[in-house]
Amino acid sequence: MLTLLLSGLRARWASLLGGFVALALGVGLLVVTGLGLAATSHAPERSPQRFASSPVVVMGHDRLVLDVRRGPGTVPVERRLDRPQPVDAGLLRELRARWAVTAAGGSDAVGVDAPAGPVRALVGARAQVLTGAERVRADPDPERDARALTSLNALLGTSGGVTAFVSVFVVASTFAFAVALRRREFGLLRTAGATPGQVRRLLLAEAAVLGTLASAAGCALGAPAAPLLARILVDGGLAPAWFTIGGASWPYHAAFWTGPAVALAGALAASLRAGRTGPEAALRDADVDADVLPAGRALTGAALLLTGLGLLVWTCATEPSELLKRKTYTTLPLLLIGGTAPLAPLLVRPVARSVRLRGAVGTLVRENAAASVRRTAAVAAPVLVTVALAGSLFGAAAGVTRAKGVETREHTAAAHVASGTDLRPVTAVPAGAVVSASGATSVFVRDGAEAVVKYGARAVADPAAFAELARLPVVAGDLRDLDDRSIVVHEEFERRRVGEPVEVWRADGSGPVRLRVAAVLARGTGDNGPYVTRANAPGAALDRIEARGGGAATVRALEASGGTVATADAWAAAERPASSPQTRLGMVLVLGIALVYTVIGLANTLLMATSVRGPELASLRLAGATRTQVLRVVTGEAALAVAIGAVLGLAVTAAVLGTLGAGLAALSAPVALVLPWTAVGTATGVCATVAITASALPAWRLTRGAPRT
Repeated sequence: MLTLLLSGLRARWASLLGGFVALALGVGLLVVTGLGLAATSHAPERSPQRFASSPVVVMGHDRLVLDVRRGPGTVPVERRLDRPQPVDAGLLRELRARWAVTAAGGSDAVGVDAPAGPVRALVGARAQVLTGAERVRADPDPERDARALTSLNALLGTSGGVTAFVSVFVVASTFAFAVALRRREFGLLRTAGATPGQVRRLLLAEAAVLGTLASAAGCALGAPAAPLLARILVDGGLAPAWFTIGGASWPYHAAFWTGPAVALAGALAASLRAGRTGPEAALRDADVDADVLPAGRALTGAALLLTGLGLLVWTCATEPSELLKRKTYTTLPLLLIGGTAPLAPLLVRPVARSVRLRGAVGTLVRENAAASVRRTAAVAAPVLVTVALAGSLFGAAAGVTRAKGVETREHTAAAHVASGTDLRPVTAVPAGAVVSASGATSVFVRDGAEAVVKYGARAVADPAAFAELARLPVVAGDLRDLDDRSIVVHEEFERRRVGEPVEVWRADGSGPVRLRVAAVLARGTGDNGPYVTRANAPGAALDRIEARGGGAATVRALEASGGTVATADAWAAAERPASSPQTRLGMVLVLGIALVYTVIGLANTLLMATSVRGPELASLRLAGATRTQVLRVVTGEAALAVAIGAVLGLAVTAAVLGTLGAGLAALSAPVALVLPWTAVGTATGVCATVAITASALPAWRLTRGAPRT
């Protein structure tokens, strides 16, 4: 067995090269993403900036602590406030009377030049006393590093998941097609006395050797590539400037053992099929595509496809807002792809037959593609993966972003908007104008007895002007009823009946206050309320002033507010840009991984498939076909297979985007879907170029010279 294994590997190294490269690349990418994930486990300890020279900082409370029910008892739950509470004026006088106190831009914190113990004894529970590294909490936006690491962790996790999925897919497809080409060899082995178990063990041993060697190569590639990825992430704004790759060892162990596991998983189904083939059947059917969709593969594909479709429908029906999240529209398409790809042999023949191509060459292309189902499906499957990912990822992201932009514009009847931080209110409203000022705030609400939810809200200065300019999707109540004793909520609130009281804690942690529900809004894309008056938003600064009517005088009044004045259309476009460079870079990274694997799979499959077609191509030459016509047939088949894969990928994209559109409609949000033709066209074009080249090169070599039998 060992001799047969080694001789087989030497003889078939070219056909195994594609699987080796795919596995090595996958292991290398897993090393890189693993090292990146390890580096996101904690941010480096930053030195305090605001009170760097003060050994002790006294800061107002920046957490809302409420008791919630957990089992038979209660536990305290913390929620971060928008900004720390001011330090009590009396406490400040006491501190200044005993020690040197440093103020630094705001009343929320002061530095104290004194030992921590006496300061704590004086302050008690009236404020927080921070020392050492904790003083960072007094800096502006102290949690920005944690947010950056969370986003980076999600991106690297998604990239690693796509890498694992596509590598298993490509390796499994490669092994399956290689087994189909080796049916005559297996038939001879069975005739010579080999048992089905020995045939299976031979294939699995080849996979284990291939996986081990590829893992070693991948780990060697991943080590120098990880710092390069870190620089790309930092330069692209996806990671903070301090992000670097550490010296963790677990990514190497995890990635190395993934290689043999993926290779064995990919070869398992192929080995079972090879072992079940009897000697006579193998010899008789060696050149005929029979049993291209075994029952196990059909059941697996159908189960995955139905699961993916079921989850899409279930999510749309129960939690449509989940469809708008990147995690959902990144992972659910993988189930649809994983279900459609195994069923590709079932779909290839009718799709190929439906194509109408002219002339003898066109007829041969269509009939060969329909007859050689395994070859056509092996080419179409990786194209399906790339096109489906390109369409789903870019299409869903663009659809959600566009829906948010349209929604932002539809929510106001203003003609002009002034935006900025700490705007000055318009004191003299021009005749005939309506001016509505508002600022960002937050409210805290109990969700049952088990949770406390923080909602981003807006505080309006003039409820009457707000009601006149707002065009919000009201499902119950009236915006004109908003006052200092009421609140406008959306449909995700537990208490959302008009007139029902809601217990609310304000942005500074004060409360609870009981506010009556004045109106209920549809959920939309996630930014529909809640709304309160400024009386229930202590510390909220104006950041938006909307206005309509009054002509040029109104524009001058808005300009005097100190903000940036723009038309409502221009403001909405700036507020919700098409997509950020960071988002595009993240999606390009994920799609790039899939495209590289697709290129490897296509090149390997077509080089193997075309290299064994010598007798067939010679027969065409003997029948009178010129060398150019033969090349047109071979490359035409490859192009048709790519087109079939693209059609199947677009079908998956249509299912994802169609469900997203239904989810947006269920949320009463604008349905502004778009098919990303640039991404889909680029992916299809690259696949077609690689497929044509990989089929033309061996065909050109096989058709050199005069036709021979």
